[in-house]
Amino acid sequence: MERVRGAGAVLAVLVLLGAPPAAGEELSGVFQFLGKTECYFINGTEQVRLVDRYIYNRKQFVHFDSDVGVYVGDTPFGEILAKQWNSDQEYLEYARSAVDRHCRYNYELSTPFLVNRRVPPSVSISLVPSSSQPGPGRLLCSVMDFYPAPVQVRWFQDGQELPEHVVATDVVPNGDWSYQVLVLLEIPPRRGVTYSCQVEHVSLEHPLSRHWEMPPDTVRSKILVGVGGFVLGLVFLALGLGFYLREKSS
Repeated sequence: MERVRGAGAVLAVLVLLGAPPAAGEELSGVFQFLGKTECYFINGTEQVRLVDRYIYNRKQFVHFDSDVGVYVGDTPFGEILAKQWNSDQEYLEYARSAVDRHCRYNYELSTPFLVNRRVPPSVSISLVPSSSQPGPGRLLCSVMDFYPAPVQVRWFQDGQELPEHVVATDVVPNGDWSYQVLVLLEIPPRRGVTYSCQVEHVSLEHPLSRHWEMPPDTVRSKILVGVGGFVLGLVFLALGLGFYLREKSS
Protein backbone atom coordinates (compact mmCIF):
# COMPACT_ATOMS: atom_id res chain seq x y z
CA MET A 1 0.00 0.00 0.00
CA GLU A 2 1.31 3.42 -0.95
CA ARG A 3 0.48 6.32 1.29
CA VAL A 4 0.56 10.07 0.86
CA ARG A 5 0.22 11.96 4.11
CA GLY A 6 -0.49 15.59 4.77
CA ALA A 7 -0.95 16.47 1.11
CA GLY A 8 -3.68 18.91 2.06
CA ALA A 9 -2.59 19.81 5.56
CA VAL A 10 -3.54 23.24 6.84
CA LEU A 11 -2.31 24.57 10.16
CA ALA A 12 -3.88 27.51 11.94
CA VAL A 13 -2.90 29.02 15.26
CA LEU A 14 -5.57 31.12 16.95
CA VAL A 15 -4.54 33.74 19.48
CA LEU A 16 -7.33 34.81 21.79
CA LEU A 17 -6.53 38.49 22.00
CA GLY A 18 -8.25 41.59 20.76
CA ALA A 19 -4.98 43.07 19.49
CA PRO A 20 -1.41 41.87 18.91
CA PRO A 21 0.52 41.62 22.19
CA ALA A 22 2.99 44.32 23.01
CA ALA A 23 6.62 43.50 23.58
CA GLY A 24 7.11 41.66 26.85
CA GLU A 25 3.42 40.75 27.28
CA GLU A 26 2.37 37.12 27.50
CA LEU A 27 -0.30 35.58 25.31
CA SER A 28 -3.54 34.72 27.07
CA GLY A 29 -3.87 31.49 25.12
CA VAL A 30 -2.70 29.68 21.98
CA PHE A 31 -4.89 27.00 20.37
CA GLN A 32 -4.02 24.80 17.43
CA PHE A 33 -6.35 23.65 14.67
CA LEU A 34 -5.07 21.14 12.09
CA GLY A 35 -6.77 19.76 9.03
CA LYS A 36 -4.94 16.76 7.51
CA THR A 37 -5.72 14.84 4.33
CA GLU A 38 -4.33 11.34 3.78
CA CYS A 39 -4.51 9.26 0.58
CA TYR A 40 -4.00 5.48 0.53
CA PHE A 41 -3.30 3.63 -2.73
CA ILE A 42 -3.44 -0.11 -3.46
CA ASN A 43 -2.09 -1.29 -6.82
CA GLY A 44 -1.74 2.22 -8.19
CA THR A 45 -5.16 3.86 -8.34
CA GLU A 46 -7.13 0.62 -8.51
CA GLN A 47 -8.20 1.06 -4.88
CA VAL A 48 -7.96 4.53 -3.35
CA ARG A 49 -9.01 5.68 0.10
CA LEU A 50 -9.13 9.25 1.37
CA VAL A 51 -9.23 10.24 5.02
CA ASP A 52 -9.78 13.85 6.12
CA ARG A 53 -8.90 14.46 9.76
CA TYR A 54 -9.75 17.56 11.81
CA ILE A 55 -7.67 17.98 14.94
CA TYR A 56 -7.89 20.51 17.76
CA ASN A 57 -5.02 20.73 20.25
CA ARG A 58 -3.68 17.36 19.04
CA LYS A 59 -7.05 15.62 19.50
CA GLN A 60 -9.06 14.49 16.50
CA PHE A 61 -12.68 15.58 16.84
CA VAL A 62 -14.19 14.68 13.46
CA HIS A 63 -13.07 12.88 10.29
CA PHE A 64 -14.26 11.81 6.85
CA ASP A 65 -13.38 8.38 5.41
CA SER A 66 -14.19 7.79 1.76
CA ASP A 67 -14.69 4.07 2.48
CA VAL A 68 -17.46 5.05 4.91
CA GLY A 69 -18.81 7.92 2.82
CA VAL A 70 -19.92 10.19 5.67
CA TYR A 71 -18.39 12.34 8.38
CA VAL A 72 -17.87 10.63 11.75
CA GLY A 73 -17.61 12.48 15.06
CA ASP A 74 -14.81 11.50 17.42
CA THR A 75 -15.90 13.80 20.27
CA PRO A 76 -19.30 15.14 21.36
CA PHE A 77 -18.61 18.40 19.51
CA GLY A 78 -17.40 16.42 16.50
CA GLU A 79 -20.65 14.45 16.46
CA ILE A 80 -22.60 17.70 16.23
CA LEU A 81 -20.46 18.84 13.30
CA ALA A 82 -20.71 15.45 11.58
CA LYS A 83 -24.50 15.49 11.82
CA GLN A 84 -24.64 19.01 10.41
CA TRP A 85 -22.23 18.28 7.51
CA ASN A 86 -23.89 14.96 6.63
CA SER A 87 -27.27 16.69 6.37
CA ASP A 88 -25.92 18.93 3.61
CA GLN A 89 -26.03 16.63 0.56
CA GLU A 90 -24.17 19.04 -1.69
CA TYR A 91 -21.35 19.44 0.84
CA LEU A 92 -21.27 15.66 1.41
CA GLU A 93 -21.03 14.87 -2.30
CA TYR A 94 -18.18 17.36 -2.60
CA ALA A 95 -16.33 15.50 0.20
CA ARG A 96 -16.98 12.16 -1.48
CA SER A 97 -15.64 13.37 -4.82
CA ALA A 98 -12.33 14.40 -3.20
CA VAL A 99 -11.01 10.83 -3.54
CA ASP A 100 -10.90 11.43 -7.32
CA ARG A 101 -10.36 15.17 -7.32
CA HIS A 102 -7.55 15.11 -4.76
CA CYS A 103 -6.06 11.61 -4.44
CA ARG A 104 -6.25 10.18 -7.94
CA TYR A 105 -5.46 13.50 -9.58
CA ASN A 106 -2.34 14.08 -7.47
CA TYR A 107 -1.24 10.47 -7.91
CA GLU A 108 -1.22 10.84 -11.68
CA LEU A 109 0.42 14.25 -11.40
CA SER A 110 3.23 13.01 -9.16
CA THR A 111 3.76 9.59 -10.79
CA PRO A 112 6.73 10.61 -13.01
CA PHE A 113 8.87 12.00 -10.17
CA LEU A 114 7.54 10.13 -7.10
CA VAL A 115 5.93 6.79 -7.92
CA ASN A 116 8.30 5.90 -10.76
CA ARG A 117 11.38 7.52 -9.24
CA ARG A 118 14.27 5.10 -8.65
CA VAL A 119 17.68 6.05 -7.26
CA PRO A 120 20.17 3.22 -6.63
CA PRO A 121 22.15 3.23 -3.39
CA SER A 122 25.87 3.69 -2.94
CA VAL A 123 27.29 0.97 -0.69
CA SER A 124 30.57 0.95 1.25
CA ILE A 125 32.12 -1.07 4.09
CA SER A 126 34.32 0.45 6.78
CA LEU A 127 36.01 -0.84 9.91
CA VAL A 128 34.91 1.17 12.93
CA PRO A 129 36.34 0.93 16.46
CA SER A 130 34.23 -0.70 19.16
CA SER A 131 33.89 1.30 22.36
CA SER A 132 32.50 -1.61 24.39
CA GLN A 133 34.50 -4.64 23.23
CA PRO A 134 38.21 -5.19 22.55
CA GLY A 135 39.45 -6.32 19.19
CA PRO A 136 40.08 -4.93 15.73
CA GLY A 137 36.70 -3.18 15.54
CA ARG A 138 33.42 -3.89 13.80
CA LEU A 139 32.33 -3.76 10.17
CA LEU A 140 29.83 -1.09 9.18
CA CYS A 141 27.89 -1.22 5.91
CA SER A 142 26.77 2.25 4.80
CA VAL A 143 23.90 2.30 2.30
CA MET A 144 23.43 5.86 1.11
CA ASP A 145 21.32 8.13 -1.12
CA PHE A 146 18.66 5.71 -2.39
CA TYR A 147 14.96 6.12 -3.23
CA PRO A 148 12.33 4.86 -2.45
CA ALA A 149 12.81 3.96 1.21
CA PRO A 150 12.24 0.16 1.34
CA VAL A 151 15.59 -1.64 1.32
CA GLN A 152 17.04 -4.95 2.52
CA VAL A 153 20.64 -5.27 3.75
CA ARG A 154 22.32 -8.59 4.59
CA TRP A 155 25.74 -9.58 5.90
CA PHE A 156 27.60 -12.67 4.63
CA GLN A 157 30.74 -14.46 5.86
CA ASP A 158 32.50 -16.54 3.21
CA GLY A 159 29.19 -16.75 1.34
CA GLN A 160 27.14 -17.77 4.40
CA GLU A 161 24.50 -15.32 5.61
CA LEU A 162 24.85 -13.95 9.14
CA PRO A 163 21.26 -13.30 10.24
CA GLU A 164 22.33 -12.75 13.84
CA HIS A 165 24.77 -10.25 15.35
CA VAL A 166 23.49 -7.57 12.95
CA VAL A 167 22.22 -4.18 14.14
CA ALA A 168 20.66 -1.63 11.80
CA THR A 169 19.51 1.94 12.17
CA ASP A 170 16.12 3.04 10.94
CA VAL A 171 15.94 4.11 7.31
CA VAL A 172 16.65 7.83 7.67
CA PRO A 173 15.50 10.51 5.20
CA ASN A 174 18.26 12.85 4.04
CA GLY A 175 15.86 15.71 3.37
CA ASP A 176 16.52 15.68 -0.39
CA TRP A 177 14.17 12.85 -1.46
CA SER A 178 16.77 10.21 -0.66
CA TYR A 179 17.40 7.87 2.28
CA GLN A 180 20.22 6.14 4.12
CA VAL A 181 20.67 3.22 6.49
CA LEU A 182 23.67 1.88 8.46
CA VAL A 183 24.01 -1.82 9.25
CA LEU A 184 26.64 -2.96 11.78
CA LEU A 185 28.07 -6.46 12.03
CA GLU A 186 28.67 -6.95 15.76
CA ILE A 187 31.14 -9.85 15.58
CA PRO A 188 34.80 -8.85 15.07
CA PRO A 189 36.24 -9.70 11.65
CA ARG A 190 38.78 -12.49 11.36
CA ARG A 191 41.83 -12.69 9.14
CA GLY A 192 41.47 -14.85 6.07
CA VAL A 193 37.67 -14.49 5.98
CA THR A 194 35.73 -12.59 3.32
CA TYR A 195 32.79 -10.48 4.50
CA SER A 196 30.09 -9.21 2.15
CA CYS A 197 27.36 -6.63 2.53
CA GLN A 198 24.49 -7.33 0.12
CA VAL A 199 21.80 -4.74 -0.67
CA GLU A 200 18.47 -5.38 -2.38
CA HIS A 201 16.50 -2.40 -3.67
CA VAL A 202 13.82 -1.80 -6.27
CA SER A 203 16.26 0.36 -8.28
CA LEU A 204 18.65 -2.59 -8.74
CA GLU A 205 18.19 -5.37 -11.29
CA HIS A 206 20.37 -7.63 -9.13
CA PRO A 207 21.51 -7.46 -5.49
CA LEU A 208 24.51 -5.19 -5.01
CA SER A 209 27.38 -6.64 -2.96
CA ARG A 210 30.51 -5.15 -1.46
CA HIS A 211 33.31 -7.38 -0.14
CA TRP A 212 35.85 -6.81 2.63
CA GLU A 213 38.86 -8.75 3.92
CA MET A 214 41.17 -8.09 6.83
CA PRO A 215 44.32 -6.43 5.46
CA PRO A 216 47.61 -8.22 6.13
CA ASP A 217 49.39 -7.56 9.40
CA THR A 218 52.06 -5.06 8.28
CA VAL A 219 54.20 -5.46 11.40
CA ARG A 220 54.25 -9.23 11.07
CA SER A 221 54.91 -8.93 7.34
CA LYS A 222 57.89 -6.66 7.96
CA ILE A 223 59.29 -9.11 10.50
CA LEU A 224 58.88 -12.00 8.08
CA VAL A 225 60.50 -10.00 5.29
CA GLY A 226 63.39 -9.07 7.60
CA VAL A 227 63.89 -12.67 8.72
CA GLY A 228 63.67 -13.87 5.12
CA GLY A 229 66.24 -11.32 4.03
CA PHE A 230 68.56 -12.28 6.88
CA VAL A 231 68.31 -15.98 6.01
CA LEU A 232 68.87 -15.23 2.32
CA GLY A 233 71.91 -13.16 3.24
CA LEU A 234 73.34 -16.07 5.24
CA VAL A 235 72.79 -18.37 2.26
CA PHE A 236 74.66 -16.03 -0.09
CA LEU A 237 77.38 -15.58 2.53
CA ALA A 238 77.80 -19.33 2.85
CA LEU A 239 77.93 -19.77 -0.92
CA GLY A 240 80.45 -16.98 -1.31
CA LEU A 241 82.59 -18.36 1.48
CA GLY A 242 82.46 -21.83 -0.12
CA PHE A 243 83.61 -20.49 -3.50
CA TYR A 244 86.39 -18.52 -1.83
CA LEU A 245 87.71 -21.52 0.09
CA ARG A 246 87.51 -23.72 -3.01
CA GLU A 247 89.46 -21.22 -5.12
CA LYS A 248 92.05 -20.81 -2.39
CA SER A 249 92.59 -24.53 -1.97
CA SER A 250 93.06 -25.03 -5.72
